[in-house]
Amino acid sequence: MRVRIGEQIDAYNRQPFQRRDGSRLSVFTTEEKPLMQPLPAAPFEISTWSYKRKVNKNSHVVWARNFYSVPFSHIGGYVDLRITDTMLEVYRNDERLTSHLLLPASTTNQYQTNDADLPEGRSFQAWDRARIEEWAARMGPSAVTVIGKIFEAASIEEAGYDPALAVLRLSRRFSPTRVEAACALALQGPIRSPWYAHLRPILDTGQDKTGRVPDKPETDDGGYVRGSDYYAGGVR
Repeated sequence: MRVRIGEQIDAYNRQPFQRRDGSRLSVFTTEEKPLMQPLPAAPFEISTWSYKRKVNKNSHVVWARNFYSVPFSHIGGYVDLRITDTMLEVYRNDERLTSHLLLPASTTNQYQTNDADLPEGRSFQAWDRARIEEWAARMGPSAVTVIGKIFEAASIEEAGYDPALAVLRLSRRFSPTRVEAACALALQGPIRSPWYAHLRPILDTGQDKTGRVPDKPETDDGGYVRGSDYYAGGVR
């Protein structure tokens, strides 16, 4: 059927005009064809846009549970992403900052990093467990143990990055020596896996200086409950 339709279209285009010289084919050949330009080298691709994605401190932006690098000068800023079947492009306003091959949909927590997006000498690198553990080792053995317990409690390794870094970044407010002492003190207490919420109160109250083991946190399993004396008519 397609062959027959093609034959009919060709015959139709060759039919002479009724009120002027030539045919549709002759007009195309003499007037239109010389003005035509080649098709683009790259075929058109349907794309999806995602706007106002924040560039994280590790100079990467998140898309579909993976991480793609952005030039480090844009850390903390917002960018737009153009995603096709094969590519991810990063834009700020109308300027394309960088591009990446799109990671397969089956991958998660993977990094696509262009060396040119990071400062010269690779002094800035994405955080991973090895780098986090190196920082903890410089702080002391108790910090190493706390970080290890955080990773053990995480469902996947990447889920431990933020809570581990939160602990280590306490050394920016308190000295590394105090953070190490707080880790040692927390490990003596009833908490199986100490993290930021357990260590920060120790440092804020100076318990790391006194060496007092923190008490087990009070639980409130019963909600707002009054004692039996209240319901028996006793003293409130």
